[in-house]
Amino acid sequence: MTGQHPSDASNLHEPQQAAHGEARWPMAGAVIAAAVLTLLLPDDLRLGPRWALPLVEGLLLVALIAGDPIRISRRSAAMRVVSIALVSVLACGAIWSTLQLTDDLMHGGRETNSADALLQAGGSVWASTVLAFSLLYFELDSGGAAARAHHMPPTPALAFPQHLSPELNATHWRPRYIDYLYLGFTNATAFSPTDVMPLAPWAKIVMTVQSVVSLLILGLVVARAVNVFA
Repeated sequence: MTGQHPSDASNLHEPQQAAHGEARWPMAGAVIAAAVLTLLLPDDLRLGPRWALPLVEGLLLVALIAGDPIRISRRSAAMRVVSIALVSVLACGAIWSTLQLTDDLMHGGRETNSADALLQAGGSVWASTVLAFSLLYFELDSGGAAARAHHMPPTPALAFPQHLSPELNATHWRPRYIDYLYLGFTNATAFSPTDVMPLAPWAKIVMTVQSVVSLLILGLVVARAVNVFA
């Protein structure tokens, strides 16, 4: 019987530690918040009937919770498809609302003649984009939360400070949803990367799209609001 090297024994324990997935509730809370924001939007800014998007998002979220309820650690092709479908619905809804709001601002819509209604609609659309893109980053980076719970690639798609500065990297550190929410918020306000660097081509494209979307919302809404107040 051959002896076991100490490093081999430590490697046996590493997958168990790495497989400690992130709690489900932050991601679920973001989806619920996005659905509520959709319900608050004016009818002409919403993709489909008032109940359609929240219903689809709710059903997909229930499927995810049923398949992996407490912590996100189950690697499954079916769960992956449901997760991608959920974030795709959220992103499509947010981008559609942005385009409709832009069209209303350019051609005159019901909510564009009132500063209060305009700021409320613009704020809801902007917040929806932040949530949608944060969940998009959360799901696409390094294969998703379940994959990250088991293994982090040597070169992630999104490089956080803990990746760039080894002295900051805690043992078995994994980015959590709050890290992606912060990324979505800062990219929507600074219109450029702040402390998280996109390394993969898809990450650069998605961050560029979010910056353009956010710039359209904030620039046009603020300009129109100033004119209404004047």
